[in-house]
Amino acid sequence: KNYGEVTKIDSNDEDYINILKSISKTNDLVLYVVDILNIREDLGFIKEYIKNNIILVLNKKDILPKSVKDEKIITYLKEKYEFKDIVAVSSLNNYNLDLLMSKIKKYKTSKNIYLVGETNAGKSSLINKMVGNYSDSTPSLTVSSMPETTLEKIKIKLNDEIELIDTPGIVDRGNIINYLDKKYYKILNTSREIKPKTYQISKNQSLLIGDFLRIDYLEGDRNSFTLYIPNGIKVKRINSRHDYLKELSYKEYELKFHEDLVIYGLGFIKIVINGKIGIYLNKDVKTFLRKNLI
Repeated sequence: KNYGEVTKIDSNDEDYINILKSISKTNDLVLYVVDILNIREDLGFIKEYIKNNIILVLNKKDILPKSVKDEKIITYLKEKYEFKDIVAVSSLNNYNLDLLMSKIKKYKTSKNIYLVGETNAGKSSLINKMVGNYSDSTPSLTVSSMPETTLEKIKIKLNDEIELIDTPGIVDRGNIINYLDKKYYKILNTSREIKPKTYQISKNQSLLIGDFLRIDYLEGDRNSFTLYIPNGIKVKRINSRHDYLKELSYKEYELKFHEDLVIYGLGFIKIVINGKIGIYLNKDVKTFLRKNLI
């Protein structure tokens, strides 16, 4: 917390699943906190292990452009998943925290409110802000740009009616942050509003994103590629004949104009007409197509 030093945790997926199963033995309300820029492909997986009422909390709303309305994203997710409720918040600027608190009071069945979510979803920051806003206690959870920094279940008394229970972050091995140099940790955990980057790309041109991702435009008419990624990531347009990053794992996608290409942990990319693309990236990073989120 004070010096930016973190001890890496040696935990496996079974540890986290057992924690989720233990929560399911209660009837307590659960807040499933996700990073709004990095919504996983199988968002509903949490319900395989937790049968409780779940509020989906879309955290870090402040990093999306202000033009993106909550209702559009919430409607999109309600069409795909069944949660008790969905709310977009920002723990950084207090956005919708009063709304979240009202939903907690509406759906809670006891004092205990569990928080679950992937590493770097911002659970600890959210709890610290809620403690600062709604109790006389002093926020004290560790907040870090490093993955896996909550060691065990931690109970925090908010007031006489609510006790928040933080849990270790669920480790998604497909998140790009697990495979990048430490210099990218703070960049990926940005608190600044993203300014989408748009590039006009013709067939046989490529985009180099940082030093870890290459996107080749293989087939299609001249196209507009818009990148929703943290501002600190450098992007360069090159001719596809160059060999930069071609040593990485390769995958091709037929990307339609109404779809996003998601690079999990980094963000997503949109185009305006159908086209075929090839990507070079670490083989363990999860990528997938989805209907346009925004």
